[in-house]
Amino acid sequence: MFIKCLFEGKTSFGMSVFNLGNAIMGSGILGLAYAMANTGVVLFLILLTVVAVLSSYSIHLLLKSSGIVGIRAYEQLGYRAFGTPGKMAAGIAITLQNIGAMSSYLYIVKYEFPLVIQAFLKVDNLAGDWYLNGNYLVIFVSVAVILPLALMKQLGYLGYTSGFSLSCMVFFLISVIYKKFSVSCSLVKFDNGTVTRLNVSAMDPGGENCIPKMANLNSQTAYTIPILAFAFVCHPEVLPIYTELRKYKKMQHVANISIAIMYCMYFLAALFGYLTFYGAVEAELLHTYSRIDPYDTLILCVRVAVLTAVTLTVPIVLFPVSTVLMMFPNKTFYWPRHIAIALILLTFINLLVIFAPNILGIFGVIGATSAPCLIFIFPAIFYIRIVPKEEEPLCSVPKILAACFAGIGFLFMIMSLSFIIIDWTSNTNKASTGH
Repeated sequence: MFIKCLFEGKTSFGMSVFNLGNAIMGSGILGLAYAMANTGVVLFLILLTVVAVLSSYSIHLLLKSSGIVGIRAYEQLGYRAFGTPGKMAAGIAITLQNIGAMSSYLYIVKYEFPLVIQAFLKVDNLAGDWYLNGNYLVIFVSVAVILPLALMKQLGYLGYTSGFSLSCMVFFLISVIYKKFSVSCSLVKFDNGTVTRLNVSAMDPGGENCIPKMANLNSQTAYTIPILAFAFVCHPEVLPIYTELRKYKKMQHVANISIAIMYCMYFLAALFGYLTFYGAVEAELLHTYSRIDPYDTLILCVRVAVLTAVTLTVPIVLFPVSTVLMMFPNKTFYWPRHIAIALILLTFINLLVIFAPNILGIFGVIGATSAPCLIFIFPAIFYIRIVPKEEEPLCSVPKILAACFAGIGFLFMIMSLSFIIIDWTSNTNKASTGH
């Protein structure tokens, strides 16, 4: 029996779709073309579909558990299911996942913002001036843009920034598709004023020139599933958005629509990004375009759009981390505590980005650890513990499916981490050479 909603929702259906869609969408979209290059088109599509469907199913488990006990916080579901250990495990996973996500967003700011300024000023060298230093720019963006948005009292108001952010990513997708038809198989690179022509096949170990691979396996394939999992994690944000949804019974529809939209955007961005550069595509797609012409007007606009999108996403991802770190969640909203938590989090993430930036490493490690916990393991075991045995016995089909779902999560975590560690130890991780 579902508990009647105890929360007064203020956010519309459409705004909730925007919020959740923007929570799903993030820096992961920049790594999908690289993932496709290391799996092949068909295998990538299969994996993308599987992860999207499983993400929707796990949200169903979360909403069912939340509806039964009347709880609208991920870590509180953990407490209801397993007591303090469950709450701590969920809180740690949420914190790691969202810190990883925000770090990847600010990593993009660090390396793309200087290129935008360089293009506007027509500067050949990024060294020297402070306004071309990515570290300073990350701090500036965090203080001037992210912090004020993060201090908003209600998540629903960020739906306006969510809509704008999603529009930016649609523009990014359209530009990627357009560039596929305007960039030939021979790349053009501007090097100190001279033009050098690079052939894609020279950088493709398989020597497949400009023929897309339907299936491909190599050392970098180990990052594909973690990248996809990283790209679809939105589960900590589901329950806060559920809380503020005016018609709370429609939350599963909100989730399905958001995931479907992101699924289409992810596949198209990966496909056309891959078909533009084939085996020469880099872990961050925009860096590959900079090898053609760093002053290209369309790519400059795309950089601005992506920077805007990821910057506006940070406050939405910051919200559940702040909730987890609230030491007195049942007390009245207290501005000094709210501000202090936001400042501490942003300071820590800025230090992480400045001193230890590695976007492929973030995609891989976070996607192989906290992501399977939040998508697969926790929703399944919470569901098994919270749903009453009188309603669904342990031997019932829904709980057996949930148990299998948790098993998939454990298997995925162990395999992904094993392959990534093997890749690191064999010194073939491209991320270690830079960005």
